Amino acid sequence: MRERFHRPETLARNAAPVRRAALERIYREYTRAEYVHTDPLAAVLRFSDPADQELVGLIAASLAFGNVKTILRSVDAAIARLPRPAADLRAAEPTAIRRLCRGFQHRFARERELADLLTGARRVLLTRGSLHACFRACIREGDADYLAALTRFVDELRAESPPVMNYLLPEPARGSACKRLWLYLRWMVRRDAVDPGTWTGLDPAKLVIPLDTHMHRICLKLGLTTRKTADARAAIEATAGFRRVCPEDPVRYDFALTRMGMLRLATPP
Repeated sequence: MRERFHRPETLARNAAPVRRAALERIYREYTRAEYVHTDPLAAVLRFSDPADQELVGLIAASLAFGNVKTILRSVDAAIARLPRPAADLRAAEPTAIRRLCRGFQHRFARERELADLLTGARRVLLTRGSLHACFRACIREGDADYLAALTRFVDELRAESPPVMNYLLPEPARGSACKRLWLYLRWMVRRDAVDPGTWTGLDPAKLVIPLDTHMHRICLKLGLTTRKTADARAAIEATAGFRRVCPEDPVRYDFALTRMGMLRLATPP
């Protein structure tokens, strides 16, 4: 039986109080564990140790571009190189990491980029103790959101990488929406039926919406942004719109809205 839900076009015509009610209906309907199996987040949820979850989450989110089936295969291929993710990475020397990554390719990201990502993550684990501790150290008092902290976090991960562009580690300061990095933070910071909330003590109100082309179209229809390009400014603008609806958790509806579109279960409201 086909399920019913409100199209974004319908939500856009509603007044703000009604919009939250409609978004909450979508949230309740689609924020369910049964829908995670087609999401790279599924790889994170295979692990129970927070040390493994945060590392697998970084790998999975970094590879979250392209066809869903291809993403899932590539995430599995990357994780298979580290059966005990955090422990294995800590124990691996940089030369061993490069050997582990030989032959890896996900679309136009190749073995060097995965090796640089893992080498940077290993350095952070050894110097900071965890990715969580590193991100917390990147936060400054008075930050309105986590954008500046995310920039510092990427700098930590890239500290020993060559000064060439690594597509798996976009730089927030360059104006990208950094959808995959914000997706990672959503997984780590939020906790509900889908997001594991691996990192404690962080504020979901300071997250930014993971803005890809699909979510950008939804935000345009909802009137949450007027930006025609899915860039950093559009992400901030859309987040401000969601924050007016849900100040304490502006990315609350991200999974539900994107899953709704991917499942293609729409019928006229």
